[in-house]
Amino acid sequence: MGHARQDEAPPDAVMTRIGQTAILLHAGDREEARTRFAALWAELGEDGDPLHRCTLAHYMADTQDDPLAELEWDLRALTAADLLTDARVARPDGSIAVRGLYPSLHLNLAADYDRLDRPDHAREHLRAARAVIDTLGDDAYGDGVRGAISRMELRLTER
Repeated sequence: MGHARQDEAPPDAVMTRIGQTAILLHAGDREEARTRFAALWAELGEDGDPLHRCTLAHYMADTQDDPLAELEWDLRALTAADLLTDARVARPDGSIAVRGLYPSLHLNLAADYDRLDRPDHAREHLRAARAVIDTLGDDAYGDGVRGAISRMELRLTER
């Protein structure tokens, strides 16, 4: 019989479903991804696992056509991240430290506010992203977020 070792957590079915739906999103099926994320969000409820809610809201924001709706989902992701603990995120289904989420979350909010022509709010979140940029790893993900922060800074400077 296949038993998980004591030090292995069982797979997280919700994170698996979020990941599968994110694949749809990245393949270009935003409408189907939005529908599936909405159903999963309803299942999670307001008291659902903060890691699940943060991850789902982060992806759900990317499915939105309306910039205000995108902002609302990105704010939900940030709110859920504030409820996370490093111990929860350190499990195999959430392999990065909580603080490592914040640069990307704040960058997304900066972009949202920029699209909504609210440059002061955009700059505020960009400063917040820059303040925690050292939490990013020295890897492709970290490099991508750092590059996006720099591009957003340039964009806001040119305004």
